[in-house]
Amino acid sequence: MRIRELAQHWEATAKGRLTKTGYTLHLDVEAAARLAALSEMYPKRHPEELLGELIGAALEELEASFPYIKGQHVIATDEEGDPLYEDVGPTPRFLALSRQHLHDLASDSGKHKH
Repeated sequence: MRIRELAQHWEATAKGRLTKTGYTLHLDVEAAARLAALSEMYPKRHPEELLGELIGAALEELEASFPYIKGQHVIATDEEGDPLYEDVGPTPRFLALSRQHLHDLASDSGKHKH
């Protein structure tokens, strides 16, 4: 979800899966004021929910901003038959690490179910 779509999402008050892991962070005064404004504008959302969704959207945009760096190995061909080369930039590593941590978090949450 893109950051600009969050306000619409908040209006709909949809919920996602949450981890049991908690994070403590300190915001600068301007960010805290903006969070307070959002909390007032969207009272159905707790500030922690707003922060979680903002961070999620920012991480998606960060992933999209990673540069594609053309590798030497052809991994596929496009509809015109032209070769598509592997991405040797940061995206594949980020995606692999994200999948690994998602698997670990899912495994941990499965262990705690009764």
